[in-house]
Amino acid sequence: MASSPPYPPHPGAAPGSTLRHPHWWQRPAVRYGAMVTLLALSGLVILALVREQTGTQGFLVGLGLAVLPVPLLLAAFRWLGRVEPGPWRNLLFAFAWGACAAALIAIVANSFATRWIATTTADPAGADTLGATVIAPVVEETAKAAAVLLLFLFRRRDFHGILDGVVAAGFTATGFAFTENVLYLGNAFGTDQLTGGSGIASVTAATFFVRVVMSPFAHPLFTVLTGIGFGAAALAADRQRVRRVLLPLAGLLLAMGMHALWNGSATLGQFGFIAVYGAFMVPTFGLLTWLVVWTRQRELRTVRTELPAYAVAGWLRPSEPFALGSMRARRLARKFAREHGGRPAARAVSQYEVYATQLAFLRHRGRAGKAGADFVTRERELLLELWHRRQAARPALEHAARLTAPRVPYGAGWAYGPVPAVWPPQGQPPYPAYGENPYRR
Repeated sequence: MASSPPYPPHPGAAPGSTLRHPHWWQRPAVRYGAMVTLLALSGLVILALVREQTGTQGFLVGLGLAVLPVPLLLAAFRWLGRVEPGPWRNLLFAFAWGACAAALIAIVANSFATRWIATTTADPAGADTLGATVIAPVVEETAKAAAVLLLFLFRRRDFHGILDGVVAAGFTATGFAFTENVLYLGNAFGTDQLTGGSGIASVTAATFFVRVVMSPFAHPLFTVLTGIGFGAAALAADRQRVRRVLLPLAGLLLAMGMHALWNGSATLGQFGFIAVYGAFMVPTFGLLTWLVVWTRQRELRTVRTELPAYAVAGWLRPSEPFALGSMRARRLARKFAREHGGRPAARAVSQYEVYATQLAFLRHRGRAGKAGADFVTRERELLLELWHRRQAARPALEHAARLTAPRVPYGAGWAYGPVPAVWPPQGQPPYPAYGENPYRR
């Protein structure tokens, strides 16, 4: 059995060459520090603004009620991204950006624009309507889209397709909706304190029912359209620059339009709101749910289709492509590793699954002619990551495959999984050769 990867280790810099050191502002620590500082300051400012508008008691009530749908929404988006889960730091950034930076931009910009329109037109009621139906959708969706854009630009290796865009947009919008709900529920509680409202007939109960019970998915639904645009752009080839720009813009415009329609329904009376909710919001939510679930299954099929080539080459065992293309098998593999090797083994299996999925997506883009110039380097990096974790992952995935894969006849005996191959490999793997891009056109 092979004991070392057939690819040579990274050669590093050429002899005699000098490596260029990045400028101080290009260092990861500086960028992380600047982003954390920006989000922390935004959080402190938004906290002060919301508390000033709602009062301490109203803020606490709004906070307690607004947090209720957050775990459910985050868990749903995390589940959608389980085929290739992104790093938690990306998701935490997206949520923090939505809850702090995007919310602060929205409050300041919406208030300034509404006051300016009211002063210019001397029509405060018309300014409020225009602000809610035109200004707010543009400002808020642009502010939320900024988080997805930053991840798309600076975390490109973690942004591969539609589901990555959906998850990033969902976390961002959930954070934004959380802060907005704190403000609305806190103000509603303050109104009840002044008018003596309580119970089901109170303004707080009505606000909670509309924003938390009926439409907790509203903001995520709008921003997911932007995320789909960025995800589709990630699937485009590097040379398709026009498509990579137009697709996110189209998604953003759709998000603004849906947001404007939703906000405008409040001006149509009770029946107008119900009509928009039933005729547009619910069907759109159902359609997008079907789309992301179908995309999730398609990604699993991509894993099962692309990885057998690496099994033939000896990098994977014959049963692994099937196991890695099944969420149930993945879960069983992590459970097996945790029971027999503890948390470190389970973590290694989880990382193995992520790297194998990225490898399958990379090869799929290569076969479609959409691989970048770093195809060979990235493929080699992923293969070495798999090789370093093979001792913990292979027994677990083999166990999971035996529990989930159908037995198929193979030669004189039986084998597990749909793609049998010879193991151990004999000599050097025939695919792919180091430094060679078989998909270069």
